[in-house]
Amino acid sequence: MQDRLSGRREFLSSLPGGSHGSRIGFHEGELAIYLRLVIAALAGAAVGWNRFRAGKSAGVGTHSLVALGSAVFVAIPVLTGAPPGSDGASRVIQGVAAGIGFLGAGEIFRGSSTDGWVHGLTSAAALWATAALGILAVYGSGIAIVAATALVLGILYFAPCLEQKWPPKK
Repeated sequence: MQDRLSGRREFLSSLPGGSHGSRIGFHEGELAIYLRLVIAALAGAAVGWNRFRAGKSAGVGTHSLVALGSAVFVAIPVLTGAPPGSDGASRVIQGVAAGIGFLGAGEIFRGSSTDGWVHGLTSAAALWATAALGILAVYGSGIAIVAATALVLGILYFAPCLEQKWPPKK
């Protein structure tokens, strides 16, 4: 039990702001985790805003919840004392990635038999990327979450521009 607690303390103290105790009743480093949950939700909201503006059904609320939910799932092992990089943490990340695949499948549908297009792939991929942003918000650095969010938003913005400029050959 002592090894689990020391692993938790070591991980939490490695987070920015995690080495200080809190005066408002949080345990050492927990405030840093809660801040990371907020960052996850904000990163998801940014991606969701892009999808909302594009007229997609999964918007700000859905993407915020996906990022926050992913962050909460990966924060649970940390908060319960599992050491970082443990087998349990790896399984949680794998479960989140697989579970989001099912949610993303709900975004994908095939058009009529005459056009044959598959719709919703980008929205499904955005949900998957948003889940990864939530995980990164807990385990990564502040720079990494900002850079990854910017990359996702850049792809969602510029990919349609490129696809319109150079349509597929038929």
